[in-house]
Amino acid sequence: MKSLLVTGAGRGIGRSVARLAAEAGWFVTINYRSDVAAAEATLAAVKATGGDGVLAPGDVAVEADVLRMFDVACADGRGLDGVVVNAGIVAPSMRLADMGIERLRRMFDVNVLGAYLCAREAARRMPRSRGGRGGSIVMVSSAAARLGSPFEYVDYAGTKGAIDTLTIGLSKELGGDGVRVNAVRPGLIRTDIHGSGGQPDRAERLGASAPLGRPGEADEVGAAIVWLLGDSASYCTGALLDVSGGR
Repeated sequence: MKSLLVTGAGRGIGRSVARLAAEAGWFVTINYRSDVAAAEATLAAVKATGGDGVLAPGDVAVEADVLRMFDVACADGRGLDGVVVNAGIVAPSMRLADMGIERLRRMFDVNVLGAYLCAREAARRMPRSRGGRGGSIVMVSSAAARLGSPFEYVDYAGTKGAIDTLTIGLSKELGGDGVRVNAVRPGLIRTDIHGSGGQPDRAERLGASAPLGRPGEADEVGAAIVWLLGDSASYCTGALLDVSGGR
């Protein structure tokens, strides 16, 4: 059975990936920061598919936590065949001129430093030259990386631009060592993250402006991620896959 670690798997896209990957036969390590009940609900969804998994608490912005969650994922001889770097945050909508330093630091700590720490640890454990089996890393970026999110989340958009660059560079570092690295860039997706940004109706309100005329669903993004993880995407690396309804 292949082994997968999903960061930020307590809700939304992360939960969808965990469940869909379990359906496809992956053992899933479910990372979460503090919401134990949400993580347990994800684990229950994984087990409802007939799959199995384990919980791995930790803040991706804290190096010691990242090391521990990877240890959990690799315990009992499982190793790692896939990592989905999904954990991320948004903050209330505002112009850059009005953003405080505390907001900016936390945004970049979680969305950039956290992603780099997780990608670095995957790059230490998965390559064949380091004793790993190879596999696939999928970064969760955002359409905001190319749209900029003016007047709302230019800080968040900037963090996702960094994810795109990390994807391209790391894919070239690891391509000859049995590890593929790709990213998905979701658009307006129905998840709880919009509520944490102060606009719980944002996906519904703005989704109609997408060429497909609606917001996306978490499972539509999750299915793309699971495809990138699997053997069907064996010649795909360094790609930035938009799942944004045409935005």
